[in-house]
Amino acid sequence: MDIRARLGGNIRRLRLEKGWSQEAYADEAGIHRTYVSDIERGARNPTITVVEKLAAPLGVTAGALLDGR
Repeated sequence: MDIRARLGGNIRRLRLEKGWSQEAYADEAGIHRTYVSDIERGARNPTITVVEKLAAPLGVTAGALLDGR
């Protein structure tokens, strides 16, 4: 699986486990909602700094978002 698809899938799974919409999650992460949507679809290649911002509100490490479970 492509790492971008893995990242997007992990973010989506964890976001839904928290019961957050993309908009609510984007607000928590300080990132625009459409950017979150693009990441979840694997259409963006975020920097490691952005991955860290995405991980924080989910309560996981940046590495966990890249994990291939």
